[in-house]
Amino acid sequence: MLSKNWQVGLILIVGVMAVSSAAIFIRLCQQVSGLNGVGFSLFIAASRLIITSIILLPAWDNLRQEKCEKKAYYYALSAGVCLAFHFACWITSLSYTSIAISTTLVTTNPLWVTIISWFWFKEKISKITLFGIIIALIGGVFIANQELNITGINSNPLLGNSLALMGAFFASLYLMLGRESQKFGLTINSYIVIAYTTAALTLLPLPFLFNFSYFGQPNLVYFYLILMAIIPQLIGHTSVNFAVKFISPTLVSLAILFEPVGSSFLAWLLFNENISKGVLRGALMLLFGVAIAIFGTNKTRAN
Repeated sequence: MLSKNWQVGLILIVGVMAVSSAAIFIRLCQQVSGLNGVGFSLFIAASRLIITSIILLPAWDNLRQEKCEKKAYYYALSAGVCLAFHFACWITSLSYTSIAISTTLVTTNPLWVTIISWFWFKEKISKITLFGIIIALIGGVFIANQELNITGINSNPLLGNSLALMGAFFASLYLMLGRESQKFGLTINSYIVIAYTTAALTLLPLPFLFNFSYFGQPNLVYFYLILMAIIPQLIGHTSVNFAVKFISPTLVSLAILFEPVGSSFLAWLLFNENISKGVLRGALMLLFGVAIAIFGTNKTRAN
């Protein structure tokens, strides 16, 4: 029989694999519909969270039993807004750049968390962390300067890369606000219900601003949206949140860095999205820098 650590480790692996499928489902929606761009991306982002919120509706009853400060709810609501912008930016980025680059840039959130913590909580940045940030930034610049050969989508690498980085920034705010919400007494289950629902309501009207309707898409698109809500959202994010209770946050953060690897492999397998050697070197440098920054941050907090 497997030990508990092995069981948690397996759950984390399943979670990372599930999260890695998100970009694939998005690309499948684009291929089936023949659409991409801002309106369609906002439709995907909103639909993913709306479906997730509907699945979580029974959990609203637990909120009545919560005993926490009002600040916890404010932080949870703010986190939901940030989550909405995270998905809006990141999913839109996939209309303009490759899955490999988009998922690599969006997983730089540990760097942004470190920087935000420095400004918000006045947490010191160690030399190791600063070194990691510099390496990651060099890797990001290296990626941005490479010639991309992206087929099947409207290629605009600069816009796509910028949106992916914005997605990482909003994801970092989401994590920070979520931590504060739970610090003031809100349980993880109630927090997720509030944050996901707030994100869904925030995104709900946005497709209409771009004259895009929720109806009229091929049935297969809606099927992929349901899978997106279940696999990367509920299974993926829930597994990672569960694992962080039992495994070092450093190891969990490092495990999440394998998301671009899984997404890139699936993109190559399903869509023949190849990665140039220059982009691969830049991505590896960026992820290595993020790993160093995570190690430095956790070492500083331990001291």
